[in-house]
Amino acid sequence: MVRTIARDHGEKRQHILRTAARVFAEQGYDRASMNLVAQECGVSKANIYHYYDSKDALLLDLLQGHLTALRDRVAAVPLAGLEPEERLHLILREILLAQQGGEDEHKILLTGLALIGAEEQKALRQLQREVVDQVSAILRDLAPESLGTDRAKLRAVTMSVFGMLNWYTMWKPNAGAGARETYARLVTDFALGGVRGI
Repeated sequence: MVRTIARDHGEKRQHILRTAARVFAEQGYDRASMNLVAQECGVSKANIYHYYDSKDALLLDLLQGHLTALRDRVAAVPLAGLEPEERLHLILREILLAQQGGEDEHKILLTGLALIGAEEQKALRQLQREVVDQVSAILRDLAPESLGTDRAKLRAVTMSVFGMLNWYTMWKPNAGAGARETYARLVTDFALGGVRGI
């Protein structure tokens, strides 16, 4: 007889993912156990294994969900017809807003990607690359004469912008939407001044 899926399967799975992200971020992935995740979820270890057959499978789903949601959210920002300056601000704003409440997932992303298999890493890095490439293309449009012909310089500038976003996400975890919008504008202005001075 085929086992049916409970109506609240999706909600329980999301609860497990969010709890696991917090546990992995606080304890470190290596030290965190499925026992601890189950305990923090308020369910049995057997219940966790009903959803995920291993800690690695749980980590993979967590990272995949986080990156897919970020990629989809950034891709949905309406940019048609806008100048590069405004496109940059809107994309950076959306990235920071997408990270709100997802700081644990972001922390795990920074450390956990190297812990999964090569094929899975490749798929996840492609999701990351889609977001990075969107920002990179806008930065290139801002200074085509200097960044359009020097790929190494464009990459360095792009990664510097993401470094600022990562710093904010990690060091301002409780920042609200307004503060994130303000910081997105600051990074945009910083990038505009800096890029054109290169």
